[in-house]
Amino acid sequence: MKVLQRVLLLCLFVYLPLQSMAWGMLGHRIVGEIAERHLSNRAKKNIRKVLGPESVAMVSNWPDFVKSDPAFDYLDTWHYINLKEGLTQAEVETILKQDTAVDAYTRINFLIAELKKKELEPVKKAQYLKILIHLVGDVHQPMHVGRPEDLGGNRIRVEWFNQPTNLHRLWDSQLIEYQQLSYTEYATALNCVSKEQSKIWKNQPMTQWFFESYQIADQLYKGVKPQEKLSYTYNFHYIATLNAQLLKGGVRLAGVLEEIFGS
Repeated sequence: MKVLQRVLLLCLFVYLPLQSMAWGMLGHRIVGEIAERHLSNRAKKNIRKVLGPESVAMVSNWPDFVKSDPAFDYLDTWHYINLKEGLTQAEVETILKQDTAVDAYTRINFLIAELKKKELEPVKKAQYLKILIHLVGDVHQPMHVGRPEDLGGNRIRVEWFNQPTNLHRLWDSQLIEYQQLSYTEYATALNCVSKEQSKIWKNQPMTQWFFESYQIADQLYKGVKPQEKLSYTYNFHYIATLNAQLLKGGVRLAGVLEEIFGS
């Protein structure tokens, strides 16, 4: 029995890091909470008609929760886009503008267009809104715009405070959880953006979001070696980047939701 348990634990360890959970529950809720704090009363009211009593923060993890249901397997590739190393901004923008694959970029555009349709049935509208909230958060996690050969950092094994993990999982959840804040505390701590900066972020094209994450991902790849032991120093070097991405994700999500529900 003990041997079987060890085998099962090993299989679980091998399997879990390959899952693309994006920011993890805490990160997605931080993005959702920041977004809600930047919405107009009209947008909040219209979103409430779709989601009912649930907040933007609390529905933000729905697309990850339903991964246990095979009926939602089609969502797997919606959470990310993989791009090869060494692309310029112009090349990334060209790839995105010509993109016809089922990935985060095409699906965000699809969901925005669908949610603007007045005739969209309520159940589908609620599902689409939950997915959109999640995907906007996803693309601000840099490793969701990572390289195809390592599955966005999932195959780059490292240690985080002497515990085995991988680069993707570290950025999904472990770096955020290390700060030891609730999602509301974290959102409050980050939400110090000026109206001018907020307006700039909201008005930037979506291709800019993806290129920024792509650039950061490149830095993260260069910042680690396979099997490297990471701890306090890594947190010190990257906490500002982490916080900036969470804040941008929240503000930009508010801009998208305002576009759909603010009029």
